[in-house]
Amino acid sequence: MSQQPPQASSELPLRDIHLPPDPPWWPPAPGWWVLFVMVCAALVLGFVLLRRIRRARIWRERVMAEIRQLADRHPSDDAAYAAALHQLLRRAAWRYAVDAHHLQGEPWRRVLAQVPVDAATLDTLMTLEASMYQPGATFDRVAMEEAVRRWLQAAWRRMKPLETGHA
Repeated sequence: MSQQPPQASSELPLRDIHLPPDPPWWPPAPGWWVLFVMVCAALVLGFVLLRRIRRARIWRERVMAEIRQLADRHPSDDAAYAAALHQLLRRAAWRYAVDAHHLQGEPWRRVLAQVPVDAATLDTLMTLEASMYQPGATFDRVAMEEAVRRWLQAAWRRMKPLETGHA
């Protein structure tokens, strides 16, 4: 029983090696999906951050414009100017204490001290409260306005402006 191996002859129908077909372009490989999701997340995050920065900038510009308007509205009446600046501070401090609109004295100072500013600025802001009740009181308007600006700028770093209508 000896069998003879088949001989290579032209009578056997052999075909050449077949390569698999090229991979389709759709759906993409999982790595492309991960890259797509990362790019979309980065775009959404960038949009949210730019929008937040823009809203904060608009809010700051409105507050600074309001300070300028208050100075123009009360050019010679220091008590009215002090009351207007004090009201602006109370509206901004509302984010730190819900009852900031009626606090006076030491509780009001503690609310103002929640914002990291120097003691001289706090002292200047506390004289604002006393100046608004004295009809003939005079104070350094430039120093008072600068103290209000410093406090508001320090407060902006700690809070996120949710609504542009406050402060």
